[in-house]
Amino acid sequence: MAIQTDNTLSQKTHYPTIIIGAGPAGLTTAYQLTKAQTSSLVLEQAGQVGGIARTESYKGYRFDIGGHRFFTKLTAVQQFWEEILGQDLLKVSRLSRIYYNDIFFNYPLTLFDTLFKLGVVESIRIIGSYIKTQLKAQFSRSTKPETFEDWVSYHFGGRLFQTFFRTYTEKVWGISCKELQADWAAQRIQGLSLTKAVVDTLIRNRDTKTLIKSFYYPRLGPGMLWERCHQKVIAQGGTVTLETSVKCLKHKNNRVQQVIAHTAGTQITFTGDHFVSSMPITALVKVLDPPAPVPVLQAAKSLKYRDFLLVALILDEADVFPDNWIYIHSPEVHVGRIQNFKNWSIEMVPDPSKTCLGLEYFCNETDEIWHYSDASLVEIAIRELVTLGLLTKDSIIDGKVLRQRKAYPIYDRNYHRHLETIQTYLATFENLQTIGRNGMHRYNNQDHSMMAGILAAQNILGDSHNLWQINTEATYHEAGYTQAKSAVSPVSDNPSEERAKPILNVAYISNAE
Repeated sequence: MAIQTDNTLSQKTHYPTIIIGAGPAGLTTAYQLTKAQTSSLVLEQAGQVGGIARTESYKGYRFDIGGHRFFTKLTAVQQFWEEILGQDLLKVSRLSRIYYNDIFFNYPLTLFDTLFKLGVVESIRIIGSYIKTQLKAQFSRSTKPETFEDWVSYHFGGRLFQTFFRTYTEKVWGISCKELQADWAAQRIQGLSLTKAVVDTLIRNRDTKTLIKSFYYPRLGPGMLWERCHQKVIAQGGTVTLETSVKCLKHKNNRVQQVIAHTAGTQITFTGDHFVSSMPITALVKVLDPPAPVPVLQAAKSLKYRDFLLVALILDEADVFPDNWIYIHSPEVHVGRIQNFKNWSIEMVPDPSKTCLGLEYFCNETDEIWHYSDASLVEIAIRELVTLGLLTKDSIIDGKVLRQRKAYPIYDRNYHRHLETIQTYLATFENLQTIGRNGMHRYNNQDHSMMAGILAAQNILGDSHNLWQINTEATYHEAGYTQAKSAVSPVSDNPSEERAKPILNVAYISNAE
């Protein structure tokens, strides 16, 4: 009585590989295994594949759970996209800007554009603030910056931090920039400072990291990739089950032996030889039987996530703004980013005379806004668009709300210590691998999750990759590099090894996926 999504049932309860989660990481693993003629079972709690990379639809309008650009330096991932999508993989010109004080700024921030639009007085204050910070640092005996605010202020000055970093960053993460760890900033703004921005601008340094000019995107959104991948896994002999939640992983002698799952009110026990989990690593720890040691359970309780609301608004206008998306730094509104799905693919809207915008709100499910009715959230989104001066209320004809739990793993001051405790314990299991954003508690992009899935499949087929050594910088979605690095770094197995996101000519941090 397995639960394949083609609604056929069988009596099979043992699989060579059992994969938890049908998001990018899990489905990539399953696809690679079925191509190698090794069957697998994928257990997915939701009623749709794709995870956070799925595409939702409403009255023919399609929208992402956040923007999902397809850009990678990893050949295996690019080949995967092309193999699955073929001609349905479109190349899209990129345009995104920052909206602050009713002004559009270049994204990434460019020195002259930013200073010109801020005005002479504010520009002098920004430069003066940076000089003051540098002079203070020269005569200070204090240790290296510990917090996000300290790090950014040191590299760009306190004034620029307050202007372009603080509001948006705190919108996204819901905690003070004094609580975010400094290496979170260092990983995403690697090798950049205000001094470097000035020098690079003046000498037009071509070695500096630059923003990609275009990206790939499926004709019907990222969910198209995963829906098609799902179909291919089934066609190649794999089993994918939806609306199936994992309740227990039984283990003995450092090996996982069974998965107990619930579906349609029925409990089913599956046995397997290999197990791959992309479920939140915190949830994985909690379902182990016998239970994990108390310090590991405490570490799992301490890891935090940020949740996500999308309010999709349908407009009776053909063109609103030319950007794929815009970042909203204005502190008077809660919205953090606005997607224009029609500018990703014209087929994301059923009527070319209409537009669909996606207003993104970052929150916790304990926040009041999470529990607002859909109608209230639509009204809030409309009101904020009007407040920003981007639209009039009369142009909006409909709206739809989507909620996504655990969209972003939070990098607070203690996350590294907690994650290391969990990782060390899970490494004792000989036949268990963790992959994906939440499976590894890594704020990564889709191609990194896919690469982890590819390597996990290779491990099952006989290789011995350390998935925690995947060099996430090589999978960066925003920046182009003069030289791509290896997908797997031999240098460190530190679980905090994270992708740098140096996406600005002056300074900015993207949270686009």
